[in-house]
Amino acid sequence: QVQLVESGGGLVQAGGSLRLSCAASGGTFSRYSVGWFRQAPGKEREFVAAINYRGGITYYSDYADFVKGRFTISRDNAKNTVYLQMNSLKPEDTAVYYCSAATTGWGPRRVSGYDYWGQGTQVTVSS
Repeated sequence: QVQLVESGGGLVQAGGSLRLSCAASGGTFSRYSVGWFRQAPGKEREFVAAINYRGGITYYSDYADFVKGRFTISRDNAKNTVYLQMNSLKPEDTAVYYCSAATTGWGPRRVSGYDYWGQGTQVTVSS
């Protein structure tokens, strides 16, 4: 059983930065591909970014002007941790951010493509 714990969320002004962390335990982290999703009130959970188990392949949301260029996903398998660096934050980035891990059958951009989920961390961007 894999446990995922997100941290690093908080309140930040528009234009600011945050780095989210996803710490994993209970499994062989270096074998898991990991994704970040977010969910705003009243909206569906949406894909933000993902990284494969070795860290050599990354995916970002295709939504124009959404994430690409502002967010960067990375991982440190020695620390069993995946990071999401978020820069130039906007009020529309306000959401609960979740990390997720896939053991098999990884579908980077799909909620159904992951086996384990963390509890989420709140990110609030004020204007």
